[in-house]
Parts: sequence; C-alpha cells; structure tokens
Amino acid sequence: MVREVPNLLTVLRLIAVPVMLACLVQSGDAQEGWRWLGWGIFVFAAATDALDGYLARRWHVVSAFGKLADPLADKALVLAALCFLAINNETPWWPVIIIGIRELGVTLGRLAVARDVVIPASFGGKAKTALQVAAIFFLLLPTQASWVDIVGWWLLLASVLAAVVTGLDYGWRIFGVARRHGVAAPAAGPAVADSVDPSGHVG
Repeated sequence: MVREVPNLLTVLRLIAVPVMLACLVQSGDAQEGWRWLGWGIFVFAAATDALDGYLARRWHVVSAFGKLADPLADKALVLAALCFLAINNETPWWPVIIIGIRELGVTLGRLAVARDVVIPASFGGKAKTALQVAAIFFLLLPTQASWVDIVGWWLLLASVLAAVVTGLDYGWRIFGVARRHGVAAPAAGPAVADSVDPSGHVG
C-alpha cells in the first residue's frame, strides 16, 4: 500500500484540477472567498507534485501509470490555471498558447518513442515547471498589490522562454531517439530505455 502513495498523490492532483477551476470560476471578479480557495487548492496540488516525486525517488517506486499520469497531471494543473487567467483577462492568451503548443508537442513526441526509450527529465524542464508554478502562485493570489502581478508577469515571461528552449531541446532528443531506434531496432531486437528518471517526472 505504501508503494502506491506516489500514484495516489498523482490521482489527487488530477482530481484537484476541476475542483480548482470550479472555485476560480465561482469567484468571478471578486479577489476573495472562492478565489482564495482556488488559489489554496493550486498551491496544495503543486506541493503534491514535489512530494510524490520525492517519495518515488526515496522508495524507488516506478510504475507505467506514474510515468504517464504524473506529467499529464502537472500539465493539466498549469494549463487549467493559465487558461482561467486568460479567460478572466488577467493575462494575455499568447503565453498560454505557446506553453500549450510546447506541452502538446513534447507529450506527443514522448509517447511516439515511449516503446523504445523513456525520455528523462532535464534540468531545464524542471526549471520550466518551477517557473510556471511560481508565476501562477503570484498571478492567482487574491490581492490588489500591483507588485504581485508584476512579479507574476515576469515569471510567466521567463517560463515561456524556458518552455521554448526546453521544447526545442526535447524535440531534438526525441528526433535522435526516433532516428536511432528506427534504424537499429530491427537488427538489435527489443530496445532498452537509454535512461529513466527514477521519479517518473518529465518537464
């Protein structure tokens, strides 16, 4: 049962996404009440991401479900919050679109080569996720202080830059894996993953 805790935390994070959105939508333009609850759920869900990764590394628990569901839960949480901010006219749409295209491209690319190789998380991918979470932390915060929005906006811009750079890096790595295994796999037999991130996380 203990070995299932990281996966349970991932499922909890997936469940938190629609609950967070419901609270944020209910808040409307008011910067209090439901908005505080939605912000708190986001912070809690983001914290479970760090916790399940730590537990997976500590207990050496790696599962096919975790490797697929964990990054999807992260992306769903981030994109849901960013879409709400854009719909609520608190941020422009273009950062959301760029981040969304990057996440979709990397996810589809990883799935395309998943039978042969698990593309491990890079430092840049993890930094990108951290910047996104930090930006949303400030942008969702129910306060009228202008400096909070300014900090959130600059963090969002930094996360967009990181998303583009790491997206190109992942694309190059995925292309290399596809080309290498596309040629070598028939002669060499079943391919073995080049490397696996013990936490199952990917940026």
